[in-house]
Amino acid sequence: MRLQGKRAFITAAAQGIGRATAEAMIREGAIVTATDINADLLADLEGATTGRVDVLDRAALEAAIREADPEILVNCAGIVHAGTIQQATDDDFALAMNLNVRSQFVAIQAALPAMLARGAGSIVNIASVASTLMGVRNRFAYSTSKAAVIGLTKSVAMDFIATGIRCNCIAPGTVDSPSLHDRLRATGDYDQAMADFVARQPMGRIGSSPEIADLVVYLASDESRYMSGQCLTIDGGMSL
Repeated sequence: MRLQGKRAFITAAAQGIGRATAEAMIREGAIVTATDINADLLADLEGATTGRVDVLDRAALEAAIREADPEILVNCAGIVHAGTIQQATDDDFALAMNLNVRSQFVAIQAALPAMLARGAGSIVNIASVASTLMGVRNRFAYSTSKAAVIGLTKSVAMDFIATGIRCNCIAPGTVDSPSLHDRLRATGDYDQAMADFVARQPMGRIGSSPEIADLVVYLASDESRYMSGQCLTIDGGMSL
């Protein structure tokens, strides 16, 4: 098993990519701490230590990470706002930056001291193709925040590349998840919205959370030990 005995801490692990990542890491032998603001949704996750953590609460996030003492940190927490810059409010923009970027900044800050002391660690951040990689209509706040995640990842990687700590990120395209279905319903025409999402995928389908989780496991494992500061796109050809 590729992660046997390694301690992993995952944010937003109750659903979607976070949940699939927690399950994949458990299968690979990791000692998983799975956290989410909706702790009740973690109740059926077997093989992990689970708990409620609001990633917008610096003290709570720092305390949870210090207790878990992770060798692997996976930052999955995020939110998708629809709309252009004209529709974005100050509150929308602040939440996108705080949840999608600041939470990763705080988590990494909290995990680094112990990683530095060990001389090893793997950090995996979830970004998006809607970022510096490509423009996506009506995703202003989200795309801006995910572009920041890529910059954050590269900066951390460069600063700590000689210490044994690696930092990479993943840029998914459209992925099947509860939050996606919520956004589709919010359009008022679920079927048409789903058809539109599928149509922009050259592979003719949206991705699955386990497909993204497989890539997280690779970046967390020693198989990728010569890789840092990279943003790996997994999008069914969306950004081609």
